[in-house]
Amino acid sequence: MKVVLLKDVKGTGKKGEIKEVSDGYAKNFLLKNGSARIADNSALSENKIQNDAAKFHKQQEILAAKELAKKIEGKTLTLQIKCGSNGKTFGSVTSKEISDAFEKIGISVDKKKIELKEPIKNAGTYQILARVYPEITAKFSVVVEAIA
Repeated sequence: MKVVLLKDVKGTGKKGEIKEVSDGYAKNFLLKNGSARIADNSALSENKIQNDAAKFHKQQEILAAKELAKKIEGKTLTLQIKCGSNGKTFGSVTSKEISDAFEKIGISVDKKKIELKEPIKNAGTYQILARVYPEITAKFSVVVEAIA
C-alpha cells in the first residue's frame, strides 16, 4: 500500500515522503496513529504543493542570507573596552557585543552566527567570520580600542 508520511517515522521515512509499505503496517500502525495517509490523488497533489512551498521558502532564506552576507562583508567595527596598562582587557569581547555593534549600524546579525576562534582579550584588529547560512559566510574586521 502506498502512503504519504505526515510525520517522521523511525525505520520508514521522513515527513512528506511517499512510501510503499505492507497493508497491515499501514492500517494497524501508520494510519491509526495519524503518521501517514493513503496516497490517493488528493494526498499526492497536497504533498507536491507542500514540497514546492518548502523549496520556495528555502530559496527565500538563501537569498536573504546572501544579502546579509553582502552587508557584512568587509565591514569594520570599532569596540572600545577598558584595558589595563599592558593592553589586556578586563574580560573579553564576546559575539554578543559584536552583534550589538552591528545592531547600532542597522544590521541584524545573530550572535550565534559570529564565529570567534578564541576570545578577544587584547586590543588590536581581528578578522572574524560570520556564518550566515550553512554554505554562506562573510568576513569582517573588529578593531578593539583600549580605554583607560
